[in-house]
Amino acid sequence: MKLVVGLGNPGAEYENTRHNTGRIMVGLVEKKLEDKLKIKFLTPDNFMNNSGKAVAPLVKSKKDLENLIVIYDDVDLPLGKIKISFNRSSGGHNGLNSVIKALKSQEFLRIRVGISPATPKGVVKKPKGEKVMLNFLLGEYKKSELETIKKLSKKISEAIETIFTEGKEKAMSLYN
Repeated sequence: MKLVVGLGNPGAEYENTRHNTGRIMVGLVEKKLEDKLKIKFLTPDNFMNNSGKAVAPLVKSKKDLENLIVIYDDVDLPLGKIKISFNRSSGGHNGLNSVIKALKSQEFLRIRVGISPATPKGVVKKPKGEKVMLNFLLGEYKKSELETIKKLSKKISEAIETIFTEGKEKAMSLYN
């Protein structure tokens, strides 16, 4: 089974927040891909830091692990950019850390979606300080930022399709 997971928090109060980028993206991508490939889409009903509890029961074998893609927000990337990676650490992302711990492996694909503002030259302007960062992550996207995310869903849909039809190496070379 091919599985695409979007990390985020359940509930209306988190719906359009930056930390819900994975959930938002899965909702957009699912509409584009639902008829093309046999993919199960999952947005866990538990909070970000417990995401692994929802993912682990669906990943029972090495083959399942190979067919897993986790989509989540990344403050180290500028808004509108993505990065496909494989077999990496959580990079401090608690939701991804929960998935890695629950699966007892980091050997799966992830699509990191940039959420941070950037200078005209593309330098990320990451919030400084724990409280400021938390407010940023749990802050709602502006309308223009949500439009950027919606446009990005086309690229992510194509990347997922490439991953499942031509392999992760091809997708990484095309979309990173």
